[in-house]
Amino acid sequence: MNYLIKNATVVNENKTFHSDILIKDGRIEKIAPNISLKYVIKEIDATGLHLLPGAIDDQVHFREPGLTHKATIYTESKAAVAGGVTSFMEMPNTQPPAFTQQLLEDKYSIGKHTSLANYSFFMGTSNDNYDEVMRCNEKRKDICGVKIFMGSSTGNLLVDSPLALDKIFGNSELLIATHCEDEKIIKENFARLKAEKGTLQPSDHPVIRNEEACFESSFRAIQFAKKYGSRLHILHISTEKELQLFTNLIPLKEKKITCEVCVHHLHFTSDDYERLGNQIKCNPAIKSSNNKAALWPALLDDRLDVIATDHAPHTLEEKGFYRNGEGLLAPSPLERAGVRSSYEKAHSGLPLVQHSLMLMLHYYKEGKITLEKIVEKMSHAVATCFSIEDRGFIREGYFADLVLVDLDKPFTVNKENILYKCGWSPLEGFTFPSSVTHTFINGNLIYANGAFDESNKGMRLRFMR
Repeated sequence: MNYLIKNATVVNENKTFHSDILIKDGRIEKIAPNISLKYVIKEIDATGLHLLPGAIDDQVHFREPGLTHKATIYTESKAAVAGGVTSFMEMPNTQPPAFTQQLLEDKYSIGKHTSLANYSFFMGTSNDNYDEVMRCNEKRKDICGVKIFMGSSTGNLLVDSPLALDKIFGNSELLIATHCEDEKIIKENFARLKAEKGTLQPSDHPVIRNEEACFESSFRAIQFAKKYGSRLHILHISTEKELQLFTNLIPLKEKKITCEVCVHHLHFTSDDYERLGNQIKCNPAIKSSNNKAALWPALLDDRLDVIATDHAPHTLEEKGFYRNGEGLLAPSPLERAGVRSSYEKAHSGLPLVQHSLMLMLHYYKEGKITLEKIVEKMSHAVATCFSIEDRGFIREGYFADLVLVDLDKPFTVNKENILYKCGWSPLEGFTFPSSVTHTFINGNLIYANGAFDESNKGMRLRFMR
């Protein structure tokens, strides 16, 4: 179906203006005030609503294949669409990890048949799959990038061989996305604290995975990238110290080294471990308030290039929680009784993709960021950073990936409206001042005021390389 969106307040390319938008055959046909047509078309009255380009999340973990008790591409893409995220790029740490071209294409097949949002998948790296990684050079228009875990102890996802890193940075023609934490520093911090305290708590997490671990690893990745002129994108910057590694003196289109900040590092601080415990245990850790305070101005002055979520769902049991008789999140009975702490066993990661745009609109209402900057960092800059074809902007001829939001319609997160398969959120009970009302993907109205039309699926993202 084609659509005419009437009377919208459009936020796009650093401008806010009133306009109609004509959607035809999946793309934006016309942007103009007072569009009138001689043929019948489905009209949506957007009076009082703001129209934004759909958010593009460049870092999610949707857990399929192999970890589908936590999430699936279908469930998490549905949550994303309800939150105004129209495209995502998913990470390779599934079971099995996406270490071969065949395994990578298997994920694309799942996305094609089940994802409500547009999708792309990162190629995974290990110390010994160099040949498979290099085959991505032949498909650089079809794959978002290569992912390197430079700080991870999960299976064989950690790439700690200098030779492997040197070869990948020296020869990959794709964007290289890195998780930067120094494994040696992390292990030393853990051993020291464990010896001192015996029982560790969630509040120890930012001490173990500290600022120095992040800085040293990010600095090392940048050294590799500068040595070869590689296209490097460092994920989830979480520290004040790392900000000195990045610049705003170069236009984004010309940057060879870019970086991302995630919504949880802009929202939570280490003070929140007392209230939320393992719910906000994630890697890199949520740290002290001086880091959050430094991230905001770096985002606004373009040292930080894009906003993402690192959406990483786990079951309540895996996080050391359950729902009590009132349906509220509570620590496990053994932990509550003081028998043990679940910190060491709790999985790292938190679900966020349904609520990321609304969280940033909350900060708009608080005067922390403009609507134009939200759109830039969650849509325009992601499309530019990854060279995504025909998306991320409200432009004639571009795919109609669009979101309508009501800035004055509150939305309270509760267990009934959480769409993540894991069924919980660290934002449960939080009331956002604004809501997503409609989400268009490739011109199809997939979400409207709480209802879904799942007859159309998302498309594979393409890249201009």
